[in-house]
Amino acid sequence: MSDFERAFRYLNDPLNWTRRNGILDLLGEHVAVSAAAVAVALVVALPVGVALGRARRGGGAVVVLSNVSRAVPTLALLTLFAVSPVGFGNRATTIALAVFAVPPILTNTFVGFRGVDADVREAARAMGMSRGQVLRRVEFLLAAPLVLTGVRTATVQVVATATLAALVGGGGLGRLINLGFGQRDYGVMIAGALLVAALALLTELLLVVLSWALTPGRRRLPTRRRGLGSAELGTPEPTASGVPL
Repeated sequence: MSDFERAFRYLNDPLNWTRRNGILDLLGEHVAVSAAAVAVALVVALPVGVALGRARRGGGAVVVLSNVSRAVPTLALLTLFAVSPVGFGNRATTIALAVFAVPPILTNTFVGFRGVDADVREAARAMGMSRGQVLRRVEFLLAAPLVLTGVRTATVQVVATATLAALVGGGGLGRLINLGFGQRDYGVMIAGALLVAALALLTELLLVVLSWALTPGRRRLPTRRRGLGSAELGTPEPTASGVPL
């Protein structure tokens, strides 16, 4: 029996899903740690990105911060936390993943708000909107596609990287990979890797749908066929008198 066959047999056993510290428990821990890390990153990165983007200043600092943050390996942060008061476990993993998630959210938020046309802001203010209303009803809606792209990128990266929690005594699906590697049971290790990959793909899909739903403007599903109306076929439409335009 090959390792992939062992992996699928492991995944098809209901006991491996429902027992204590089984797949469902590990999946719940994985999602909880990832969600907490992204939430912390949003609290830190969104206000800074909005402030700098609206002021149209600090672009160089944002680029430097993003590059430096991405250059620091998450595993190195976990190792540093292990010998610090932060210690081991899910808390250290959440902090490290939050640091990892800040750069894409901060960069995309900054670029999105910086790209809002100043004339649009002035027109909104001329209509009697307050600064807060301009931010919520105009600027955020225009910057939403880029902001949501940053959130999506950060979330998928965090979900995939959260497997490192197992190396510092944390939970999550990485424990299956760590267990399989330690016991040389490559079927369990492959099963864990497949679960993490499936979770990352599902997260990407859900966030793409969420971005599509929240982005203002006319929405059209990518897979939806365009109608075969006369205007789309290039056929001139008749006027009220019956004469084509």
